[in-house]
Amino acid sequence: MEAVQTAKYPQDANPPSFESVWAILEENAQGMKELRESHKELSEIQKKTERIVERNAVEMGRLSKRMGEVVEYMVAPNLCEKFNELGFNFSQSNQNTIVSDKKNKISLEIDVFLQNYSKAMLVEVKTTPTTENVKEHIKRLEKMRKYADLHGDKRTFLGAVAGVVITDNVKEYVLKQGFFVIEPSGEGFNITSPNGQPKEW
Repeated sequence: MEAVQTAKYPQDANPPSFESVWAILEENAQGMKELRESHKELSEIQKKTERIVERNAVEMGRLSKRMGEVVEYMVAPNLCEKFNELGFNFSQSNQNTIVSDKKNKISLEIDVFLQNYSKAMLVEVKTTPTTENVKEHIKRLEKMRKYADLHGDKRTFLGAVAGVVITDNVKEYVLKQGFFVIEPSGEGFNITSPNGQPKEW
């Protein structure tokens, strides 16, 4: 018959005292409290950062709009002359033209509107144009065509995009859509014709 062995513990191993356990629990509780406070501080910092980013975005939007307006006033007075050098005979140039037809739910704003008896050009002006701006300009031309048809305007409509800084990919995209590109060059500006024939609406 095998003898049952009993576990032996070192004689100097004493169970932890109540005071030492309590001290450990208090230390852990303090650590958790500090962790919660750090998380709260981090959350506050994050909220402040989000507010700063949001405020900066608003300010950048306002600045971009002002710069766009400056570009309009710089470019608009000479656009007729520049486009006429390309074979157009625009006799009139208007800024910030609003087209509205509440009955047919058509509303659009044209930054610069060049026109004569047979053709008209809608110029969209942005500080830094994007492909999304170009897509919106296409919709603008479509609205203009619809408005013109409803009001007996048989003229042909064309489009152009002007910008202070136009990246190569955006410029290429603009030209592919059949739009003219207007960009700074020295003290004036250059007009690049679209690939192939300009698109007409």
